Amino acid sequence: MRNAFASEVTKLATQDTRLVLLSGDIGNRLFDKFKDAAPERFYNCGVAEANMMGVAAGIAMSGLRPVCYTITPFVTYRCLEQIRVDVCYHRVPVVIVGTGSGLSYASLGATHHSCEEMGMLRLLPHLAVLAPADEHEVRACLAAALKQSDPVYIRIGKKGEPAIHKSTPAFAFGKSLTMRAGTDVALLAAGTIAPVALAAAEKLAALGISARVESCPSVKPLPVEMLREVFATCKVVATIEEHSTWGGFGGAVAEWLTDQWPAPRARLLRLGTTPDEFLHVTAEQEEAREHYGLTAEGVAARVAQAAKS
Repeated sequence: MRNAFASEVTKLATQDTRLVLLSGDIGNRLFDKFKDAAPERFYNCGVAEANMMGVAAGIAMSGLRPVCYTITPFVTYRCLEQIRVDVCYHRVPVVIVGTGSGLSYASLGATHHSCEEMGMLRLLPHLAVLAPADEHEVRACLAAALKQSDPVYIRIGKKGEPAIHKSTPAFAFGKSLTMRAGTDVALLAAGTIAPVALAAAEKLAALGISARVESCPSVKPLPVEMLREVFATCKVVATIEEHSTWGGFGGAVAEWLTDQWPAPRARLLRLGTTPDEFLHVTAEQEEAREHYGLTAEGVAARVAQAAKS
């Protein structure tokens, strides 16, 4: 996904001379083509992410289109105040990209995990939150983000994530992407966990349960039209994310659901990382997902149990 981001941001920079790329001491060789194409519009801001965010806000106020890029926890937790006050308060079009989101860097410990940042950032006024599932959604989300007049946060994977699309989809804010039709349950996946949702749907089919799968890159704003449809037609709606079940995509759907009257008939099941807990196990991403039950087998088992109850 990060290679797709580098390729897309370079392409877009050749089309729009306002685009400026700021890096938090990461991806120097990754952006060699960008620096060849626009050397005067690439800035390595070093290990000073809070300052980078302030610089980006100033650049945006000058009429340019800055994109900030570094490892997810460092571009979110480390500079939350600057995102809130410099970017969101002034409502400037800064695009913030966090690479290696969720448990992508599980083996490097809690400092590199990001299982709470969507919950934090979606609280900020004017800031959209996107979680693309694969390289094709990354390209679509970045292109759409750079057309916005408000700030946008995009969380992406690290590398090697499987593609769920054959080409760039028609992404729109507040919309989802239907990956599989189904009538009994709906699996709503935000981010790189989408292939797990698709595999879980296959396992549910073997149990006689028809599962609809939606890729939901638009976490804020929510895809409310799709939500109304699946909650009105399915028995179980499961949100799946590599993020805490508190505050993130599942939390946003739960908040939306409480405001609906009359209440939709479907049961909401939120699947993600355990809230109020750090992961103290050193593991690779797949092992960390197993720890939280975020596997095709784990998701299918929990959804099937909920559908039968």
